[in-house]
Amino acid sequence: MEEQKDSSLNPHGDSLENLPSSQLLFLKESEECLIHPHKVANVKERDKISDGPHCHDTENVKQDSEPSTSSLSEPRRRSLKDHLKSAMTENARAPASLVSKSKQLKEAVVSEEIGVAERTHSASFVDIGPFYGLPTKVKELLAEFRGIDKLYDWQHACLTLESLQQRKNLIYSLPTSGGKTLVAEILILQELLCKQMDVLMILPYVAIVQEKVAGLSGFGMELGFLVEEYAGSRGRIPPIKRRLKKSLYIATIERGHTLVNSLIETGRIGDLGLVVIDELHMLGEGSRGAVLEMTLAKILYTSKTTQIIGMSATLNNVGDLQQFLKAEYYTSNFRPVELKEYVKIRDTIYEVDNKAEDGFRFSRLLNFKYSTGLQKTDPDHLIALVTEVIPKYSCLVFCPTKKNCENVAEMICKHLNRDYKKLKEKEKRDLLTDLRNICNGRLCPVLKQTIPYGISYHHSGLTSEERKRIEEAYSSGILCLLTCTSTLAAGVNLPARRVILRAPYVATEFMKKNQYKQMIGRAGRAGIDKAGESILIVQEKDRNLVQKLVHSPLESCYSNLLLEFNKGIRSLILSLVGLKIATSPEEVFQFMHLTLFSVQPQLLPEGKSLQDVTTEVLQGLKQNGLLKDSTSCDGGQILVITRLGQATYKGSIDLAYCDTLYADLKKGLEGLILESCLHLIYLTTPYSMVLQCSPNWMIYFRQYSQLSPTEQQVAEIVGVPESFITKKASGQAVRMDVDIGTASRLYLSLVLHALLKVNNIWEVAEKFSISRGFIQTLLNSAASFSSSVLHFCEELDEFWVYKALLTELTKKLTYCVKAELIPLMEVAGVLEARAKQLYNSGYKTLAHLANANPDVLVKTIEHLSRSQARQIVSSAKMLLTEKAEALQEEVEELLRIPADIT
Repeated sequence: MEEQKDSSLNPHGDSLENLPSSQLLFLKESEECLIHPHKVANVKERDKISDGPHCHDTENVKQDSEPSTSSLSEPRRRSLKDHLKSAMTENARAPASLVSKSKQLKEAVVSEEIGVAERTHSASFVDIGPFYGLPTKVKELLAEFRGIDKLYDWQHACLTLESLQQRKNLIYSLPTSGGKTLVAEILILQELLCKQMDVLMILPYVAIVQEKVAGLSGFGMELGFLVEEYAGSRGRIPPIKRRLKKSLYIATIERGHTLVNSLIETGRIGDLGLVVIDELHMLGEGSRGAVLEMTLAKILYTSKTTQIIGMSATLNNVGDLQQFLKAEYYTSNFRPVELKEYVKIRDTIYEVDNKAEDGFRFSRLLNFKYSTGLQKTDPDHLIALVTEVIPKYSCLVFCPTKKNCENVAEMICKHLNRDYKKLKEKEKRDLLTDLRNICNGRLCPVLKQTIPYGISYHHSGLTSEERKRIEEAYSSGILCLLTCTSTLAAGVNLPARRVILRAPYVATEFMKKNQYKQMIGRAGRAGIDKAGESILIVQEKDRNLVQKLVHSPLESCYSNLLLEFNKGIRSLILSLVGLKIATSPEEVFQFMHLTLFSVQPQLLPEGKSLQDVTTEVLQGLKQNGLLKDSTSCDGGQILVITRLGQATYKGSIDLAYCDTLYADLKKGLEGLILESCLHLIYLTTPYSMVLQCSPNWMIYFRQYSQLSPTEQQVAEIVGVPESFITKKASGQAVRMDVDIGTASRLYLSLVLHALLKVNNIWEVAEKFSISRGFIQTLLNSAASFSSSVLHFCEELDEFWVYKALLTELTKKLTYCVKAELIPLMEVAGVLEARAKQLYNSGYKTLAHLANANPDVLVKTIEHLSRSQARQIVSSAKMLLTEKAEALQEEVEELLRIPADIT
């Protein structure tokens, strides 16, 4: 009471700094109502005014593609700080409530971290106003962070659609680089700020998720919402229920599905106001498409208030997708930069022209003198096509294979003028230094040769750190040419003046129209180029196929629930029963009529109906011990999930492997070896990676021989005896009954074991003669699978021993760095090399990074741009705020427990 008395006499003290953010927000709202009661009534009126831009007529849109954003001329409000000081004075006079000592101690433990988070968050009041119903600050942030000060006409038209105002689902489709993402982001901000609902954004790849988290964290800190990453093993399941702020969950397809399952299970799916799917055509992409279909079908069935927005550049059978999502459709052919398509046959370039007799119209002959030797080295005239563009402009060369990317980069460099090396010489040296640091002092010999010329290759054989640094160098103009595989077209946005397709093949398969469109869509940089151009190099033998390719419609998007022996539909029905969405065959049939599969009856096996297929799957799940019939309280027959079925769906385990996983874990309990982590690593090595592995038996034998006797015992336990490895290495015939899949899985486990020991991908890649990119993919897959196995074990009491062990292993696999770097690597955009730089420069904790000045960071950290520094600081602030809020939730939960219990 004496302390409270002192604080009341000095309301200007520092007591406000440690005030929980929940009280800050409550006091802010309460004081507004008490001091300015007339403003409460004005809020609704102001909201009505803010709807103005939604009614802009098309004439105004044509005059200016950006909606007007006149400033609001309201009298200056009394500052929030003044309100809080006044409130604290009143609170101090109130009698103190009795709080137990343990609760006070619990609050004291987290007060410092909460205080840091609060200080990093701006408490300024924002108006919900004239920019599409959003605060004027949103427009300012778009200009500051993205350099966007005007919207395209189509973006304004889409944002003001009547269907969106009525909260109908929407699919919209535009060519690549048309500005689709900005529309989605404005809709997301409307949901978070205006409607105060959580949002889920689903993206196809981990790298794009991380890029988006970093890009939107700044908006979150400025506008007061949380950005949470769900990729790999990251993201809490179920997510923390926030009372103070709304969350934007940014997730991969798989993690998005797990997140939705957890929200349904906890009865919180209604908290999700909006779901945005980028690359909606992924619905037709194999098993990942099946997972996306399951996610959307569950949302449609369980929540009538969640709006779904899907976007893509490559959609054909839109009618099916509309029927599935119950959605409106908006499309436009708008592209900020004109795209001209060409094909090259021998030394002649033809323009793609629908009106021409054979679809091609003569454009020009290549004007480049080739010697006889050069003609043999470069029969496709790549050097001629490239040197027309570089170094003044940028160029992408898409190649069929990873090896071809490296060969083409080397070949082009060998025949370029040495003057190319003089351009941006210092920047290129810095880039090589960075890559050497990323690789712990090593450097790929191909990159060492090509980068001085401003050329690099880009494919999955590189680590994510190497790819990221190369992408940055290309975007900033240090590199003018990338030779790359088709994966770049589906990943981060790296546009070019000219895009060259080395051949109409992806690996050995003839290119699909969707792939072709994605690749050529990278041509033309908005705001830089007046036009972009693509050139497809064609051999005479492929001419007819290419004619069909460039003039054919896009491929249709079909359900994949029946793919791989009905794997998708089996997983779906298992989770429906597990989540209690359906508890009878009739309810399962009812749900199945909401899937994309039900819209496409042509996919059904001949002579079978949807009900027939569903019934067969239900019977199969019962026979496999995943579902069973039971009797309800009223005597009726119901479907219930077994313990194994529950563990399988909770862990998102592939049904093809659930029995094998159970058997492996059960066998592990008989003699789990914990002297090293090799045995645990084996149990969490993903089965799906085994098919991508072909062991080098000499290396296998060498690595096995270097294991300790106890570690060699692990091989015996899992069923790979030393004699088997010895005979395979010596080339002898093997008559033993050893499963080759188990042997390959153990080989991958040895790779992971070596990696966790040395934390050096280059060293392990050389030791096992495997590309460092593959090793990183293996590591990421293992981290994700380890998390799945952990959730699997949590549902089965007999596997209690694995819970603590796998929690720690999952963390090790996720980061695979020294422990002190892990807090920094939790920040979006900070990979191992950058984390080392930050740590060595004194930024050793998340709080250090959250409180950093971006300008100081740029001066302190080598080769860090201001935009990157700002993103890192914003991401650190966001992550710290999330952690602080999570701790605060725990504290408030404890405070709700009656004092006599504590």
